[in-house]
Amino acid sequence: MSNDMKRLTAPRSWPVPRKTNQWIAKPSPGPHGVEGSMPLVVVLRDMLGVADTAKEVKRILGDRQVLVDGRVVSDTGFPVGLMDVVSMPKVGLHYRMMIDRNGKFQLVKLAEGKQAWKLCRIEGKTTVPGGKTQLNLHDGRSVLVDKDSYKAGDVVKLEVPSQKILETYKLAKGSFAIITSGSNVGELEVIEEYIVQRTVAPNLVKFRDGKLTVKDNVFVVGSKGPEVELPEASIL
Repeated sequence: MSNDMKRLTAPRSWPVPRKTNQWIAKPSPGPHGVEGSMPLVVVLRDMLGVADTAKEVKRILGDRQVLVDGRVVSDTGFPVGLMDVVSMPKVGLHYRMMIDRNGKFQLVKLAEGKQAWKLCRIEGKTTVPGGKTQLNLHDGRSVLVDKDSYKAGDVVKLEVPSQKILETYKLAKGSFAIITSGSNVGELEVIEEYIVQRTVAPNLVKFRDGKLTVKDNVFVVGSKGPEVELPEASIL
């Protein structure tokens, strides 16, 4: 299987020029799928400009200078997706991967200390032997909890790399959320109602301004306000 793809067929969420070169790196198998992530080599070279070539990126990663969610990464194709934190501690730079109103991935620079946590959406739950509950999160990781007070669609503030849950933000009325796909992608909204469908149709989320979208397009980012910085100002 090829490690490259044609630039013209790269996901539209990648903020890269399409007609400069024919080929671009493809994300390795990992915590995010191809449509929902960018390979680390493209993040460092094309988005941050810390290197001019893939060879230079490989050398930087080989020197263990780059962390994703608090762990050293050496794979140039490592998939970086929504809410992932890319850090270069030697130069004191930290970024969180977000999505803007054009549906493009954007890196938001973080103040020192904010790289120590990330937001993770609960995609599902599993009961494991011993009675504990396993939370399956949007970035491929899973966390064991003793008390099951969580629901799919809720978001946990996770310390990285320890995976300690710091806070929980509910998919409920009054919570702040960003829309991750669709015609209103990248917008910050306040949830008015979570509508559970009693049919095969997907559950819906209604916002304070009347917008409506499916649950899978909603990522809660706080209860009293957004916990993360957005790529651009949003007006509620």
